[in-house]
Amino acid sequence: MTPQAWLHTAHELHQRQQPFALVTVLRVTPPTSAKAGDKAVVTADGQIHGWIGGGCAQPAVIKTVRAALADGQARSIRISPAQETQEQQLADVLEFGMACHSGGTLELFIDPVLPLASLTVLGDSPVARALCDLAPRVGFAVQLVAQGARAEDFPAASRVLAQDEAQLLGSQLAPGGWAVVATQGRRDLQGLKAALALPPRRTWFVASAHKGAVHKEALIASGEDAARVNAIVAPAGAAIGPQTPEEIALAVLAAVVAARRAEVNDAVPAKSCCGGKMKAAAPSEVVTAAKLETAKSETAKLEAAKVKPVAPVAVTLPAASSCCGS
Repeated sequence: MTPQAWLHTAHELHQRQQPFALVTVLRVTPPTSAKAGDKAVVTADGQIHGWIGGGCAQPAVIKTVRAALADGQARSIRISPAQETQEQQLADVLEFGMACHSGGTLELFIDPVLPLASLTVLGDSPVARALCDLAPRVGFAVQLVAQGARAEDFPAASRVLAQDEAQLLGSQLAPGGWAVVATQGRRDLQGLKAALALPPRRTWFVASAHKGAVHKEALIASGEDAARVNAIVAPAGAAIGPQTPEEIALAVLAAVVAARRAEVNDAVPAKSCCGGKMKAAAPSEVVTAAKLETAKSETAKLEAAKVKPVAPVAVTLPAASSCCGS
């Protein structure tokens, strides 16, 4: 195995849109078989392509890689000698105690590399075309589905399917992505049925509330599962008052991103936009020093004027949700 063989494996996995983690040895305390800078590509099924140390390190690495692939968060780990196998979180490092004979210590960085999130756009409309252009810029692999669609009309889409029959799409597209039906009056029901056949995490329908309700009733009447039909979001998009097809596509994409990030944020501890952990202020902590000083000053003035003072009133200020004030 050549020292850079992991590069070839990483490229192949990336081309196939398969998740993996790049594991790098940060530092070592001899004796160890690995050295700082050694790297390996590690997959969720435990395959290791490269070199990051011997058998003692591998179980801890594979376990951490699986956790990192599950939530998309990078991790640092330390593997050090111990009387018995154990693990504990020390600040930002997860430490594994291993009862190995080598006696050395390894510190490794585990960086998950996940496939692009999948967005299926159904329909050949101005909004659908705008979505195909915008979505790849925020990390989506776009699959365009429309009857008679031509690949040259959707250059930013990673895949273009020219048939929207539901029974065909179920076998051609992988489940679990996101879907936007932007047919806008052309084969609306076919597009909705195709979206339900995937099936996606969530489906948005670019239509008015009334039109969405009418089509949902038709879908249920045709035998589609009522719970899944009622979960379709219509109207679609964030409430930004869009007017043009591009603005409508932007509003819809904002809703898709919000849903995607909500899933990620549910899996990891909340952080502020600046990277620190968010801590909500207790009610007793939100009265600022300036407010207290002002109250004391007003009381002193009342005393000087021989007027019975009024006890200072604690003012509760809204707790900022992040260091940026939002």
